[in-house]
Amino acid sequence: MEPDKIKDSIKRAAQDLFRKFGYHKTSVNEIAKRAKIAKATIYKYFDSKEAVLQSLLMDYIRVSVDDLIHSNISETDEEEHLSMLIMKTCRLSYTVCNEFIGWDFIRESTNSQDFLKKLSNELEEMLVLSFTRLNGIRKHEAHQQRMRFLIKCSKSIVFSFAFTSVSDSDVRKNFVSFQKEILPYLVKAAITI
Repeated sequence: MEPDKIKDSIKRAAQDLFRKFGYHKTSVNEIAKRAKIAKATIYKYFDSKEAVLQSLLMDYIRVSVDDLIHSNISETDEEEHLSMLIMKTCRLSYTVCNEFIGWDFIRESTNSQDFLKKLSNELEEMLVLSFTRLNGIRKHEAHQQRMRFLIKCSKSIVFSFAFTSVSDSDVRKNFVSFQKEILPYLVKAAITI
């Protein structure tokens, strides 16, 4: 079998198991069994179970960010457009944590903070590059720094209320509050030069 097909098979098996049982409760042995390969084959392509998860998430995020950036680019003004993209990105971040990783792992694992920081930084880079490729968005260095500020603030706020929320309804309330009370000021600060 071709290396790319083996890698895809590993990722598909891992994704199914992570969604069904959660990251923490899924073993490398179970992934190998589901992918119908030897456990050693997984380690030929990925350093660890965390590396499989990282690869899965980055694939998902790349596709999602591309869809976010290129969908619904209408005649809205820059402020409205950025607000919409940041909210969709925040929801994407929450979905990644909720569906792929699981909040138990995030709250209890000592490695999760470093893992999420790395993932978050990669997402930030992807978003900044995507935003600067949009037509009509200013591309000079000061504007890119302001975009980075907007993304950093937004993701920090979203992760903080996701970590501290007790229920999904709390998360929804926090999203609404963020969207109405905080995001408009962050966006205005990011686009004002």
